[in-house]
Amino acid sequence: MHIPDGYLGPATSGFFYAAMVPVWMVCSKMVKKTLKAKQVPLLAIGAAFSFVIMMFNVPIPGGSTGHAVGGVLVAILLGPWAATIAITVALVVQALLFGDGGITAIGANCFNMAFVSVFAGYYAYRFLRIRAAANSTRTVFAAGVAAYIGINAAALCAGIEFGLQPLLYHTAAGQPLYCPYGLKVAITTMSGEHLLVFGWIEAIVTALVVKYLQKQDLELLTLNQ
Repeated sequence: MHIPDGYLGPATSGFFYAAMVPVWMVCSKMVKKTLKAKQVPLLAIGAAFSFVIMMFNVPIPGGSTGHAVGGVLVAILLGPWAATIAITVALVVQALLFGDGGITAIGANCFNMAFVSVFAGYYAYRFLRIRAAANSTRTVFAAGVAAYIGINAAALCAGIEFGLQPLLYHTAAGQPLYCPYGLKVAITTMSGEHLLVFGWIEAIVTALVVKYLQKQDLELLTLNQ
């Protein structure tokens, strides 16, 4: 789902950088207020986990990739504010050191994967497990469904961003200057791959980790309640 350089116009890239700056500022303040001392090492582990799981990506026709993110799992353990910071760190390192996602597109990639995916998935999780015990089967189910929702929300946003580029940036003759695919193709491609394949991987990985923590370290699932 990483957007490479050259697929978003400069105004679009600038817009998402500007949109994420206040998000990063608020998240930093919230993390300082809410993150418990015993959770601080988990923030680094969460960023590392997301970094690793996003490296297993598969090219998607049109210039992007499909992969799991791990953002909802980190949000379940640490809260959405900390998860946004963790996923942002992973995305920045990938872009700067490995060329996975464009530098000009860091704002957009963070908006999709570190903000939309995290918050959509986290609040879906909270809704689905209302009054359920941390060690219940419903908590595992809620985690998996929430992860599926989160990653597909991010994929939809990426598809919309791709699809808007031919409308926003083109020559007088109508030739696209950046991403050449319209909304129909871009959304179908991005959402289709994640609905059918990568969303299920994200859901299964998240549910299995939560199930494992229920047996091995239940306290981790209750720190953020």
